[in-house]
Amino acid sequence: MPTPLDHEFVRAVAGAADRSAAPLAARPGEEPAGVPHRALARRVKTLVAAYRSPDSALHGSSQAVAAATTHLAALRAAQTTTGLFAGGDNVQSPPDSAFTVNDVCDAHVLAAGAGPELRDVTAALAEIAGAACESLLTGGVHTPNHRWELCAALARLHRSFPDDRLLDRVEEWLAEGVDIDAEGLYSERSANYAAHVSNPSLLLLADVLGRADLPDAVERNLATTLDLVRPDGTVETVHSRRQDQHHPFPLAPYLPHYRLLAIRTGRGDFSRAARQAAAGGIDDPGLLAETLLTPDLCRVLPTPAAQALPRERYITTAGLAARASATAHTVVYGGSDVPEHRRIRSGLACNPTFLRLFAGDAVLDAVRLSRGFFDLGPFRAADMQGLADSRYRLTETLSAAYYQPLPPGRRRDDGAYRMADEGRFSAAMAFPDRPGDEISHTTRVEVDLREDGADLRIDMSGPRVPWALELTFRPGGVPEGAVPIGDGRWCLTTGPMTYRVGDDEIRIEAGVEAGEPLAGPDRSDVLRYDPGQDYTVVGGTDATTGNRVYVGGHGPHTLTVALRARRPAPVV
Repeated sequence: MPTPLDHEFVRAVAGAADRSAAPLAARPGEEPAGVPHRALARRVKTLVAAYRSPDSALHGSSQAVAAATTHLAALRAAQTTTGLFAGGDNVQSPPDSAFTVNDVCDAHVLAAGAGPELRDVTAALAEIAGAACESLLTGGVHTPNHRWELCAALARLHRSFPDDRLLDRVEEWLAEGVDIDAEGLYSERSANYAAHVSNPSLLLLADVLGRADLPDAVERNLATTLDLVRPDGTVETVHSRRQDQHHPFPLAPYLPHYRLLAIRTGRGDFSRAARQAAAGGIDDPGLLAETLLTPDLCRVLPTPAAQALPRERYITTAGLAARASATAHTVVYGGSDVPEHRRIRSGLACNPTFLRLFAGDAVLDAVRLSRGFFDLGPFRAADMQGLADSRYRLTETLSAAYYQPLPPGRRRDDGAYRMADEGRFSAAMAFPDRPGDEISHTTRVEVDLREDGADLRIDMSGPRVPWALELTFRPGGVPEGAVPIGDGRWCLTTGPMTYRVGDDEIRIEAGVEAGEPLAGPDRSDVLRYDPGQDYTVVGGTDATTGNRVYVGGHGPHTLTVALRARRPAPVV
């Protein structure tokens, strides 16, 4: 017996599409001035899907057809002579155009099945897709996820306009292998690109090519993501190598993938995630077209599995551990790319946050450690070790050098030496030819994860330098027990402090095992976050906002910090 339809879900999806499409259909002749090509194609797809869906208020609407026609004219006008689309900072971009072509091709399938009323829309979509085909067939990419977006566009083109050259090109890209690691993370570690590009593209390729291995990759990514879902319904991104590493990412964009694989595999944990992804309501207008093209999405979810607590996951490939209990959700992170590459760069994991703690509504969003060592920036672990019994050790050693005179054979009469980068600084000094005297500084952070938080032991060795441990709390509460020092900042010395939001609380107590007394509230020169010269040389920063509490001093130091979450007992 086939699984019954989830009518509530179907109505919600149609409603989301209508909220986007109805205003467009109400003014069908209005030129969409200034709308980028990707948004134009998305609008066309939504209008056509609404026309096709019996659950949409625009079902069979001639005004929806007229609005789609107006938008198609604007989309064709945005197409250059190469068939690629103009707009955006990626000039003549095959992958950026692939995003648009994917929507064009989905709209084409829906329009072609609608009968004579959409004949002109179908023809316009075919013209746009055909014009882009050759450039996508031969075009390249510059990010890992773009390969799969481009492949999805080629596969969709083949689905509507069969051409073996398109399949050959897809196989050429896929022959590189899907960039998913042993822990189920794509190489960019990005929730944004997993949810919006890699997962949907691989599922589409699986359907068109009949590749059973591709859904397996998606299922592995979704299974790992389950352990990255935070109590506030967002997905952990501190380890990401892309733009989302500094921002929370919602679970909602994962909805169709959790839902589809829950229905196809019967996994109760995916069913639970699908429900959680839809808990805030369905607001993606593109989902309607997905349900029309993949009707399995509309079937009733299997029974959700209860979440097992406590649980802990150590993702070795990303240097990230997460432990969740009924009281606390704690994340430890030591997988930055900066120690190896010695620079801040797009495409690298650069976030210096090494710990977060959730205690219900009381949230410690970021724990960071600045050290005044040659302005090399905050602590980013170069190594993370998983010790026994939920214990982890993060380690980083920084080094800088003072350089000696050039050996006689390396000197020049004109004094014009080549520019060289010595890892933290560039100058016309021919650094590689000089002997240097290195100075180093080592930081070790040991983290013991507990049911109710974490214990930290921070050891800083090397020359005497200022340091500051920054604890950034999410707004909504006030630190009690710490001394306010202005501008949303507080100073904590020895003794406890609490951060309370409603009945939820995080308690923190710092102690000195070895080293000088901690800095008092008058030491604003110490109690601050320093992003390092990679940011400051261009006037930038990656500083957090929110309520920031500082513990600081002059090292060497061995510091202990106890973080405890306290919440009311759950009602049974």
